[in-house]
Amino acid sequence: MHYLVAMTQESENAAFGFRQVPTGEKQGLVNEVFSKAASRYDQMNDLMSSGLHRLWKDDMITMLNPPKGPRSFNALDVAGGTGDIAFRILDAGGPNTRVTVADISPEMVGEGQKRGMLENRLARCSFTVGNAESLAFPDKSFESYTIAFGIRNVTHIDRALAEAHRVLKPGGRFLCLEFSHMELPLAQKIYDAYSFTVIPAVGKVVTGDGQPYRYLVESIRMFPKQEEFAEKIRGAGFSKVTYRNLTGGIVAIHSGWRI
Repeated sequence: MHYLVAMTQESENAAFGFRQVPTGEKQGLVNEVFSKAASRYDQMNDLMSSGLHRLWKDDMITMLNPPKGPRSFNALDVAGGTGDIAFRILDAGGPNTRVTVADISPEMVGEGQKRGMLENRLARCSFTVGNAESLAFPDKSFESYTIAFGIRNVTHIDRALAEAHRVLKPGGRFLCLEFSHMELPLAQKIYDAYSFTVIPAVGKVVTGDGQPYRYLVESIRMFPKQEEFAEKIRGAGFSKVTYRNLTGGIVAIHSGWRI
């Protein structure tokens, strides 16, 4: 009986960084983090990664390789509210490439819409507020699904992966860029020390609040290792699942195909 109670309690909790919180509260806490960081989010990415996030994102778009000719290509970018990935897809693809951005944070979506308007991109890029675990799109709607630095923030990763599989057309590609675990233990220790001291401090200077960035660092440490996450992708029904480490495993690009 005590074992069953413990299992029930565990199933009702979710990791919010290093803390366990009631499952129903996690998404609201995550939303609060991104509402605070939205206006400086891309700037903070530059500071936290010394600009490397730009190269990592470029690598993901190179792997995606959207068609450059007249063929239509409908892409979905999830948790990409500021448009950083979506606009790269537009730049890499042809004139009939379209991107839909779905992000659960209204503040992040607002930032992307403002940037899209300034850069005159909204004719081929639409922004919506949406939950990765329950997407408001029909089955088999998109040729590609991308998510960059977002899937570790969802409450139920398995549900988000199942939704990714559902909305992709047969032959569609799933690509996930996410912070991961370094290949060399000593390098991981050095990176951990940097992450837990420098990143929250810089966040506090730039945004006035370092706490959101402490959560972001903690959430990276709680994310599954590369092969474990690859197994989750396979479990969602994807085929030809692979991953590629970048910068020694600080991040990894995971790939899968809907057959």
